[in-house]
Amino acid sequence: MSSIKIKSISSLRAELSVPGDKSISHRVAMIAGLSSGSCEVRNFLPSEDCLNTLGAMRALGVTYDVMEEMVGFGPTALRIDGQSGRLTAPHGAIDCGNSGTGMRLLAGLLAGQDFTSELIGDASLSGRPMGRIIKPLSEMGAQIEALGGREGCAPLRITGSRLRPVSYEMPMASAQVKSAVLLAGLFAEGKTTVIQPAVTRDHTERMLNAFNVRVVTEGNHVSTWGGQVPEARDFLVPGDISSAAFWIVAAAALPGSLLRVCNVGLNPTRTAILNVLMRMGAHISDSVQTRDAGEPIGHIEVRGQKLHGTEIFIDEVPNLIDEVPVLAVAGALAGGRMVIRNAAELRVKETDRIAVVAKNLRLMGATVTEFDDGMEIEGGAKLHGASLESHGDHRIAMAFAIAGLFARGETVIHDTDCVKTSYPGFAQHLDAVLHGRTAAADYLLATMSCP
Repeated sequence: MSSIKIKSISSLRAELSVPGDKSISHRVAMIAGLSSGSCEVRNFLPSEDCLNTLGAMRALGVTYDVMEEMVGFGPTALRIDGQSGRLTAPHGAIDCGNSGTGMRLLAGLLAGQDFTSELIGDASLSGRPMGRIIKPLSEMGAQIEALGGREGCAPLRITGSRLRPVSYEMPMASAQVKSAVLLAGLFAEGKTTVIQPAVTRDHTERMLNAFNVRVVTEGNHVSTWGGQVPEARDFLVPGDISSAAFWIVAAAALPGSLLRVCNVGLNPTRTAILNVLMRMGAHISDSVQTRDAGEPIGHIEVRGQKLHGTEIFIDEVPNLIDEVPVLAVAGALAGGRMVIRNAAELRVKETDRIAVVAKNLRLMGATVTEFDDGMEIEGGAKLHGASLESHGDHRIAMAFAIAGLFARGETVIHDTDCVKTSYPGFAQHLDAVLHGRTAAADYLLATMSCP
């Protein structure tokens, strides 16, 4: 079990790029694997979660060649040979590791195949709810058995079949559920529609359109048609704004800081964190430099100053689930109150993020009131170093590493191997920040500097 030790910093002036987007890397491994030919994918995220999805596609008959690697982690550029929509039966269970995205989206793909398969995961994933995808996929004609110790939990045994189209109204806003149904819809006979109660991440829709699969969005209705095979194309994965969020919060909350994050995804369904921080008084500007496969990519500049608390709006929550832990840290560092409600989904992530965030903030000296669906944080307290548990949750580990940059004394985060699930290279970036290095430093200049 590894740990990270952090001490406070007095300034943060840096220019960097973060690794490829996790959500998009999952999806491009699947859709390129379904495509009609060879696809070159660049800036793929070599995290444990995405590598598990890549391994799952290989188990289903997809082949790929590695073109470039991040040393010690895995491929960042690869050539994926699509199977024209025809996957093959795996020889054993498919291990999704810790990834809910991987398991739920793969279930959508497997629902329309002509074989039986089984999806397994680690202890954390095996405790997360899968009934939310079992229901719509079963309505489409797939047979899905949840074999876990808890009702509706993995392992999942999926017996695919000829699917029928549905118009499915989601009871909760979930990009993973929407994506699972849309991917299954490629194997259904007719028009499949998902009705979402609030706008969620739209990477699946954008990517399918980029691969010349017809997807139509009308308000909160998203539709696709069966019988389509994605057309092969090359794809550039933007930097992950959810990974950039840790440094953005650190710079925004530290007066005098200047941070530039380059080549990061600026998809409007992912930039809610910038809106929240600007409501808190942060000086943030962003600019789109290019668009690849419908995904806007550009730069973010942050200038630090004193922040004030805010309330996160109900319609922002679905697109902030990954960023809430570090936004809670921002709330503790700001003046006034930070209110986070309507976020009960956080209790069924890699860990109960509401309980863990509240506990760790209190251990550092913050005053936190916990609710069933969120928390209220009294900002302005002087944080002090503490010994904190990540509970194997990558976003908890990284959020409290950022908190440690503002705390008196030393902060120790335990069980930090989990950061590999989303942010390979985080430890090196943290080390650069702790030692006051900027883009001129060897590590940043060699591998992470902006153009």
